[in-house]
Amino acid sequence: MTAFALRVARFGDFLRDHKRALRNLQWVVVAVYAFLLIVPACLPLPTETSHIFNHMTITAQFAFWGIWWPFVLVSMPVMGRAWCGWFCPEGMLAEWASERGLNKPIPKWMRWGGWPFVAFALTTVYGQLVSVYQYPLAVLLVLGGSTIGAMLVGFWAGREKRVWCRYLCPVNGVFGLLSKLAPWRFKVQEDQWRAHHGKVIPINCAPLVPLRHMKGASDCHMCGRCSGHREAITLVARSPEEEVVKIAKGSGWETALIVFGLMGLAVGAFLWSASPWLVAVKQSIATWLIDRDILWPLDDSAPWWLLTHYPQVNDSFSWLDGAMIISFIAVTTVVVGGALYLALWLADRALPGRNALSLHKLAQGFIPAAGCGVFLGLSATTITLIKHEGLGTDWANPLRFTLLTCALLWSLRLVWRMTGQRSPSAPRRLSAMLLLAVGVSPFVASWLLLFVIW
Repeated sequence: MTAFALRVARFGDFLRDHKRALRNLQWVVVAVYAFLLIVPACLPLPTETSHIFNHMTITAQFAFWGIWWPFVLVSMPVMGRAWCGWFCPEGMLAEWASERGLNKPIPKWMRWGGWPFVAFALTTVYGQLVSVYQYPLAVLLVLGGSTIGAMLVGFWAGREKRVWCRYLCPVNGVFGLLSKLAPWRFKVQEDQWRAHHGKVIPINCAPLVPLRHMKGASDCHMCGRCSGHREAITLVARSPEEEVVKIAKGSGWETALIVFGLMGLAVGAFLWSASPWLVAVKQSIATWLIDRDILWPLDDSAPWWLLTHYPQVNDSFSWLDGAMIISFIAVTTVVVGGALYLALWLADRALPGRNALSLHKLAQGFIPAAGCGVFLGLSATTITLIKHEGLGTDWANPLRFTLLTCALLWSLRLVWRMTGQRSPSAPRRLSAMLLLAVGVSPFVASWLLLFVIW
């Protein structure tokens, strides 16, 4: 073992030996999280003259959507799911509730493989309808509701486990995908596992990872509790491409999350508020409704927890607004995600060695582009708030498109490596790559529309 590998392994042992300190750190994060969640919801809404340093609501908005969520995403391909194991307040509270809970068996419906996609989609769309990036009551409802759900599930099922995190967390699937790019993982030596005859000290793997057969970093929360278990589990460095190219097989639901979730639905959620097309269509429909004396879709008195309703700042959504937002996101999902899925389908058929999972394997290559897209969308709030503070943001677009270009090139490199596993023929591989480059073009065009044209 090299000196670097030894230091990496020792860090895994350090996490194991300081699990109490990690737990205390998580309680500190819980306290900060609760403060940022609850206090702004009790304050008056900010005005045009409010800023980060003079209004708690703007401070919390910048903390949650300007720093917290964008850079939690960045942490996944850098450190794996260390956020989940070291800091996440929701995971901490879910495990705490589970320690005191009913210890019921995990129901079969909860284990359904589609929850990561469905939970992400529903949360994303609902967040847009209630303007979760703008209003503290919406933040309290969406994030606070998720936290309460995590605690209730933890209290009901499992013992000292993070059942919510494993199956129902709206960002579990996203974090699992991005952590496949992490340069670290806990590696299991199965031969050493079987050969171990010493005393075995039971450990609690809160996210329910089958430790003996753990192959990658997708489900591991990097808490370090299993480091050294049976003298067979060690924190190791690895190539960031190892899991995607060599280990991950993909699945239909993961492909749906990558292609239609992160690269389709999420893009629609970021684009709709800037789209002049949506405004034009909405005005045409509104005119048509008024001409026929159909006025109820224009009513904007829905409760704030269903549609945005803050008349004190002249911001209320009508039923037509809500329908247009959902429709815009749905159409974007079909157009952007559908184009890439069609390209994957055609590229898969252009290569030999096709099987039930081969298309889904190719889709794994687009994890860097998908993750970068979500980061660009979330960080748009960061840039907006910085600009509101009077700071220059001329650097933003060059940085955005540099990141997007790098992510796309990385994705294409990953796919190129995977095509090489299926065919030595350069023409066949190049034809598949050309199809995928065309398929991803609507995704690229979406960011050009948002950041340059609109």
